Amino acid sequence: MEFSKLLLSLIILQSLFSSRASSSDHMYNVGDEVPFFVNKVGPLNNPSETYQYYEMPFCLPDKVLPKKESLGEVLNGDRLTNSLYMLKFKLDNTDAALCQKKINQNDIAKFRNAIAMDYYFQMYYDDLPLWGFIGKVEDNSWSMDGKAPTYFLFKHIQFNALHNNNQIIEIHAFSDPNSAVDITDDVDLDITFTYSVFWNETSTLFKSRMNRYLRASLLPVHQKIHWFSCVNSVVIIVLLLGLLAFLFMQNLRNDLRRNTVGDEEENKEIGWKCIQNDVFRCPLSMPLFCAALGTGAQLLTLVLVLFALAFTGILYPQSRGALSTSIIIVYTLTSAVAGYTSASFYSQFAKTGWERSVFLAGTLFLGPFIFIAFTLNLVAAYFGTTAALPFGTIFVLVFVHMVIGIPLLALGGLRGCNFRPEFQESHTNRKFSREVPPSIWYCRIPGQMFIAGLLPFSAIVMELHQLYASIWGYKIFTLPGILFITFMILVLVTAVLSILLTYFQLTVEDPDWWWRSFLRGGSVGIFMFLYSFYFYSKSSMSGFMQTVFYFGYSASMCYAFFLMLGTVSFYTSLTFVRRIYHTVKSE
Repeated sequence: MEFSKLLLSLIILQSLFSSRASSSDHMYNVGDEVPFFVNKVGPLNNPSETYQYYEMPFCLPDKVLPKKESLGEVLNGDRLTNSLYMLKFKLDNTDAALCQKKINQNDIAKFRNAIAMDYYFQMYYDDLPLWGFIGKVEDNSWSMDGKAPTYFLFKHIQFNALHNNNQIIEIHAFSDPNSAVDITDDVDLDITFTYSVFWNETSTLFKSRMNRYLRASLLPVHQKIHWFSCVNSVVIIVLLLGLLAFLFMQNLRNDLRRNTVGDEEENKEIGWKCIQNDVFRCPLSMPLFCAALGTGAQLLTLVLVLFALAFTGILYPQSRGALSTSIIIVYTLTSAVAGYTSASFYSQFAKTGWERSVFLAGTLFLGPFIFIAFTLNLVAAYFGTTAALPFGTIFVLVFVHMVIGIPLLALGGLRGCNFRPEFQESHTNRKFSREVPPSIWYCRIPGQMFIAGLLPFSAIVMELHQLYASIWGYKIFTLPGILFITFMILVLVTAVLSILLTYFQLTVEDPDWWWRSFLRGGSVGIFMFLYSFYFYSKSSMSGFMQTVFYFGYSASMCYAFFLMLGTVSFYTSLTFVRRIYHTVKSE
């Protein structure tokens, strides 16, 4: 239980995206009733598997009244409802009766199963989150008689609240282990559930009352881990890129020198110069390629906007459901970026057919994601968890995309087609490309994807672990600056490796670098997804629902990184290829 209590103390991530005081001052007079809501229950080790509070046979009010929630709160799985708890402002209350409830054998079995899985409950008092355990298990395996474990249900909760004048600053919930009832046997029980509340004064200001939820993530050990990860990545990248850049520039300088000084036979030995008439040939599946670029540009814009919102304070951890809402709004608005990027790039090579690339840009990421989300929603509905979205929420999401997202996608495509830039080709394309000679392993697609994926992944793996722990392990990630630095390191390493590997590919007279440069950058997402298997094996998550949710959303996130980094890799390689062939032409 001590380990479980330690884990419970880390369930602050849920509060960070599930607790925000309103714009009012939340001022109360002595004896005023303060809003108290119960939210959900669930196993400690399965963050996605949460159920409505009254799914457990707790004391029910005469009429259960759900609280009206925002879109982001519903997406977060919050289901706040009223309760029988009456915690009046600044009034102590000892052993107040909540209800007397007859617990039948089915209820006993449900409680026992919940206690065995370390179920916790979550409540809100004046928009402040609080948690506690439902019960405890005493393991008797060490005893001589070899008895089975004993299950105890907590029937008393003690609330300790802090106030500053007429405002509530802090509240804790403690399940009293000395007031527990043995539910090991399948027998009907009459249980009186009680609670106590004690008030004390504090000097903490109302505006700082959420800071205690952030302190857990700002412990020195956590800060050291973040900064060590960041410094380690920077040092590795500086050394690696310095070495690669030196070797690369030496090679490229020699090639350019041989191109300008020497006889004709010497010039023919320069591999990348021999394919100057093929290097700008359009890739296969051009509409799909342009759609991938448009989707990657949209997702990259989405990430950068979220960082900007975090840095400006608009998106902050204490806001309930703000992250989910921001992602939906920004993704919808950036549909124009996807349409413009795909149509403008496609229109540089063909005057018609850009509509197909725009259509693919609108479905390349959203299509698989909707399929995964729909499947997970069916699973959640089958298990009856709060992760299942109501029909009304689904209708709102579809309506927003149909009314705003699709028109913006089409408008972006029209503008991209009409105001496309000219493709600055250095040389005339041939109708048929030359035969590609055999190349060594690191110039082939699997080898290049392995190198281009492994090196950036190794630079961010420590911070990636922290990110996974934040999402799936209740740890807190409240340092957007370090996360942004890590993301920029990832982009930088991907871009430099793309240039280097594109150059190696061109030196072996292989002009088909378009798709390959995209796949090289996107391979980082493959390594990230493979790491998710390792993280899952080291976690305590279990059960079918939690497993499919974990791998479903992990696959969606890694696929988004595949498209983003693939786009970065291609545009970096394109800039490099244009530059070196422009240099040859100028000289």
